[in-house]
Amino acid sequence: MSTFYAIGLMSGTSLDGLDICYSKFIKDNSNWTFDILKCETIAYSSAWEDDLKNAIHFSSEKLLQLNSDYGFFLGEKTQEFISKNNIKNLDLISSHGHTVFHQPKNKFTLQIGDGRAIKIKTNKTVVYDFRSQDVLLGGNGAPLVPIGDELLFSEYDACLNLGGFSNISLKRDGKRIAFDICPVNIILNDFALKLGKKYDENGNLARSGIIDYELLNELNQLNFYQEKAPKSLGIEWINAQVLPLIKNEKSEDLLATFTENSAVQIAKILEEFDIKNVLITGGGAYNSYLIEKIKAKTKTEIQIPAREIIEYKEALIFAFMGVLRSLNLNNVLSSTTGSLKDHSSGLVIN
Repeated sequence: MSTFYAIGLMSGTSLDGLDICYSKFIKDNSNWTFDILKCETIAYSSAWEDDLKNAIHFSSEKLLQLNSDYGFFLGEKTQEFISKNNIKNLDLISSHGHTVFHQPKNKFTLQIGDGRAIKIKTNKTVVYDFRSQDVLLGGNGAPLVPIGDELLFSEYDACLNLGGFSNISLKRDGKRIAFDICPVNIILNDFALKLGKKYDENGNLARSGIIDYELLNELNQLNFYQEKAPKSLGIEWINAQVLPLIKNEKSEDLLATFTENSAVQIAKILEEFDIKNVLITGGGAYNSYLIEKIKAKTKTEIQIPAREIIEYKEALIFAFMGVLRSLNLNNVLSSTTGSLKDHSSGLVIN
């Protein structure tokens, strides 16, 4: 039996903040178990939020500067977390970074936050840049979390994350498959912001809106929804395919329409794969209106776990991926990303 302690850092496309998760992992033969020991979300200042949101439009020089600055930010916040919680046992820090570009068809993806800067601030082993190798191997570089679903959450038929985008992982014919389904908070938060809210709490704003069925039909006809897995989404797809469909409409009505679109697409997948029970995590798990909509469209049993799992499952799994990488064990599954082979991904700074 072997025990590992790791911190996972996760920043999602919905810009909710930096998730920090300190966990213990125990390996007993081929079986893994985990325990979340401490976790925290650090909200971004408006300046960081603006920079991360607009990084896709930055010049090369400004983006390189942001990559460095954000790495030091991650290192500083992680060191503060370590000191505050008096953490003594720590084998490594595993950082997802923040996605700016994701174009796997063009063989590149970029998650900023230089791991070397994290190392400088913490003096701990750092594992980062988990996606690039998979993209170079012909994969989508996403989703990566299914390795954790496979080894840490195998009691569920499927795991569904409702973050900036929704993604699902499940077992089919003895293999784990996974893919992005549709945008969720990356769109909903934007419309909520226009109404002076950071997000649509409990889906109440969407509940007060009127669904635009013409727009809903156009959304449901988007090519991505007809494609087979593996497949993944990025902000570029939203800018090119989704935003041009939006006319001058009330934000409440857009929230209602996009919430319905998400529920339709998610329920369609749950039914198509005959999922008996699904674990739902991510910020969208708190959107009771969206959950109601999904429940109404599917026979699948919906499982909403404890807060730590809802909010920190991705950070937990990136910590786990760092542990697997440190052992040179595969932490990316080709069956979920479409790459040439399973592999052990991530740059290690000792």
